[in-house]
Amino acid sequence: MILSFASSGAANWVLAGASLLAALAYGWVAVRASGTEAGQGRADSAGLLLLAWGAHLLALLVDVSGVGQALSGTRFGFAPALSTTVWLVLAVYMVESRFLPLPGVRRVLALMSAAAVLLALAFPGESRPLAGSPWAPLHWLLGLASYGLFGVAVLHAAMLNRAERMLRLLKPGSPNAGPVAPPLMPLLRLERLTFQFVGAGVAALSVAILLGWWFTPHWHWDHKNFLAVLGWLVLTGLLTGRKVFGWRGRRATRWLYFGALLLLLSYAGSRFVLEVVLQRHLAV
Repeated sequence: MILSFASSGAANWVLAGASLLAALAYGWVAVRASGTEAGQGRADSAGLLLLAWGAHLLALLVDVSGVGQALSGTRFGFAPALSTTVWLVLAVYMVESRFLPLPGVRRVLALMSAAAVLLALAFPGESRPLAGSPWAPLHWLLGLASYGLFGVAVLHAAMLNRAERMLRLLKPGSPNAGPVAPPLMPLLRLERLTFQFVGAGVAALSVAILLGWWFTPHWHWDHKNFLAVLGWLVLTGLLTGRKVFGWRGRRATRWLYFGALLLLLSYAGSRFVLEVVLQRHLAV
């Protein structure tokens, strides 16, 4: 018992230390973002962002693994799910920004990441035993992967909408024309990237839903499952509409935003209501 208590205390200290380090580093990156986007201190900011990202990963591993907890098994909830999603989006950004210009994104992602880390520290989730189907971990991983992929798609869709607005302002004779810089990434390339991430997210979500239906002995239409399937239908409809009817621009991004919102409400939203509002405990 003494050893378990000591292990729990050490794990909590590591979790708190890694979370606070990540939040502080993210905050400093956000403060310096305006100068780094122009090239000033960009290498230092990138190194600090990598440090924050690594500390964020350590906090997630300690939290989700449930190290030192009284009950053996994993620990998860709405806040770790959001924190993992933001971490995945940031991972894609860090890779993509080395090859493509992504102006104005670093500050937003750093602030979102800092908020997600602190939220997960405040609400670390609930312990869940490992008993159950051996396919359950794959179901959870694919679900989280789809969250991250759709998060990246939403980020690209927001940049796509912003680029379209900038192009309209650059048109000759536009009443709002002014000294607006042209978008640094070609519009078609940005649109193609957006829907590539949507397609990958739909594929991961499809397998996750099928696995959840397959290994759950008493699968039923609760809020989480209903919203997940509804989000899958919306996003699959988006891909179908783009292929068959050529949906583009704002119509396509609105479908994407709506589908991503449904998925956010599916797990993170329902878990938030249960854990925080109703303060109930329910298995994944």
